[in-house]
Amino acid sequence: MELNLLALETSSSRCGVALLRAVDGRLEVSVREHEGSQEHAERLLPMANELLAESGLAPAALHAVAFGQGPGGFTGLRVACGVAQGMGLGLGIPVLPIVSHQAVAAQVPATPEQAIVVALDARMNEVYLAVYRQAAVSDGEISWEILQAPLLIAAAEVVPWTAHHLPGWSARAGRPLELVLAGDAWDAYASDMQHPGQWRRALDARRPEAASVARLGRQGWMRGEAVAPELAAPLYVRDKVAFTTAERMRGEGGNPKAQPSLAPWVPQSMGDADLDEVVALEAHVQAFPWTRGNFADALAAGYGAWVLRREGKLAGFCVLMFAPDVAHLLVIAVAKSLHRQGLGGLLLDWCEQQARERGLEGVLLEVRPSNASAISFYKRHGYLQIGVRRGYYPAEKGGREDALVMQKRFAADGAAA
Repeated sequence: MELNLLALETSSSRCGVALLRAVDGRLEVSVREHEGSQEHAERLLPMANELLAESGLAPAALHAVAFGQGPGGFTGLRVACGVAQGMGLGLGIPVLPIVSHQAVAAQVPATPEQAIVVALDARMNEVYLAVYRQAAVSDGEISWEILQAPLLIAAAEVVPWTAHHLPGWSARAGRPLELVLAGDAWDAYASDMQHPGQWRRALDARRPEAASVARLGRQGWMRGEAVAPELAAPLYVRDKVAFTTAERMRGEGGNPKAQPSLAPWVPQSMGDADLDEVVALEAHVQAFPWTRGNFADALAAGYGAWVLRREGKLAGFCVLMFAPDVAHLLVIAVAKSLHRQGLGGLLLDWCEQQARERGLEGVLLEVRPSNASAISFYKRHGYLQIGVRRGYYPAEKGGREDALVMQKRFAADGAAA
């Protein structure tokens, strides 16, 4: 299969462009890089044009543009996303958002017996943290398991947080995992992030590289994960960098800090007392939400239903129906203000755990074809499309929308099959 893919990476102080060309099984990647975080906007597009010209490739010959979507520096993320969108719209081609942490993880020589802890400097003694594992290698292509989606965490919490979660990651993998540490935060906050000697550093994987974004973009292209340019967006996990005037008047000074991450997020059984908040959250995140009657009927029928709370406030929920062979995920939601913090993955993991504890073969769910972000989320967690339900969902103006049926089957050892 022929593929010409341009990749852009500006989430750190390094500005990088890579051109990937795949022809008859041969893969060629050429790269341009420049160091200097204040020059991304001026450098990126000229570097891309230079790379295309040197390769003798016209922009019209590109099939897609991949870009590092972050998390990272606000300005840098907007530059790469904006250029990718502009090229995509101008050339009529799709784009491929690539999480910058995964690009770093892909730069690490690792095995399925290792968890790669990627810690990137978020400034202000804070870290953008994510954890990955090579799930499998097929025909030379690596598939990745997301053990932790990117989150914002205080540098001093990274090591105890990692040690706390390691047993759970090992149980999920069905084997003891070794830790490999990647990213520049391990050097930036060395005194706060002193780690056990057996945790190995990957010294050559400090910041995301455009070549890595290009290779992950190719894998995403082959999996059908390209999106329309107008749907592309940076990945922000730090939503607030300064207090409002009212907050400062109340005595809140300095800069907003990451919330403590060691307090466990543990789903609790949903009850009638939760329904007002559950219905309100559902209405806020869904165009065609479940009603209070739907949730009440699910509780009365004995379905598995759980809520996730932090400091008493509802953060998310899920409802699961147990069939003889699989668990059917009926609804799952996270408050919009808490998106991109790994809570959706936590709830999904909880549902899978409930299915495993009941000896079921896997988890089944439906998703709208128009919900590209949800489809990508489920694919990252090992779900595969197995069918289509015609006219399953209500749509605008009295219409109907199909549902993609996706399933994750468990292997005998409890891992994904």
